Amino acid sequence: MPRPDHTRALHAALLTAARGLPVIPLSRTKLPAVRSPHRDEPRPSVCRGECGRPGHGVHDASTDPARIRALFAVAPWATGYGIACGQAPHYLIGLDLDVKHGRDGVSALEALEAAHGFSLPQTVTVLTPSGGRHLWLTAPGPVPNSAGRLGPGIDVRGAGGYVVGPGSRTVAGRYLLLPGSRQHPLGEAPAALLRLAVPPPPAPPRPAAAAEPRHPAEKRAAALVRFVLDSQEGERNGRLFWAACRAYDAGLGEALAPALVTAAVHTGLSEREAAATVASAGRLRASAEPC
Repeated sequence: MPRPDHTRALHAALLTAARGLPVIPLSRTKLPAVRSPHRDEPRPSVCRGECGRPGHGVHDASTDPARIRALFAVAPWATGYGIACGQAPHYLIGLDLDVKHGRDGVSALEALEAAHGFSLPQTVTVLTPSGGRHLWLTAPGPVPNSAGRLGPGIDVRGAGGYVVGPGSRTVAGRYLLLPGSRQHPLGEAPAALLRLAVPPPPAPPRPAAAAEPRHPAEKRAAALVRFVLDSQEGERNGRLFWAACRAYDAGLGEALAPALVTAAVHTGLSEREAAATVASAGRLRASAEPC
């Protein structure tokens, strides 16, 4: 017999999917509820669902009601759902405004709007159990995840990430729609906000030294690797994704991918996560999606 929280989460997930937003079931810890089919393999897998089995996190996300019901059926312990960000056609961005541990993301966002001369449109807003909120915005293409880049207490959920959907119950409590927010269309992210959310370009190459590469392509490759190596906590995945996109744009993607993964591992990412991020950039470039 399905538990009430499970049934409510499935119903809310189906309503959200009807808006064209792909969803996955989540456990009470806010993690994907369907366990990886590769968990017992001796070596980490970079499969993102190509095997055809569920359990690939955000890569399982779907708007198909039958698919969503099937995912919830194999995870009867699910009490919530996540909404995949950065996927066509909406390229959803979740602005996560945190108000705990001495941070006030709501005030930080207001200061950011004043400093850069933009205002966010009315949009779907979700109240979190900790007193924060999630703002849903659309973008013309994928935006990388980041933590604190826009300001203290402001995290960006973008390509490869997800936000917890309203109606979910977690160990911290329930996520709820802000009253009156259900009727709002998804607001478009202002161009000024998108510019701030994208990592800065790599620093100009240092003056040539005897041991540095001389060919322009080699210099470009070295600069992208340094860009990844200079990543700080909270921006590592976003900078890696950006560097991989630029590498594929320059025709260096396949050759440079191993070096980018190695650089990302040096910054603290797992090899599996780094390889998946680089592969995602390659697929976006191959499909002519904005990257």
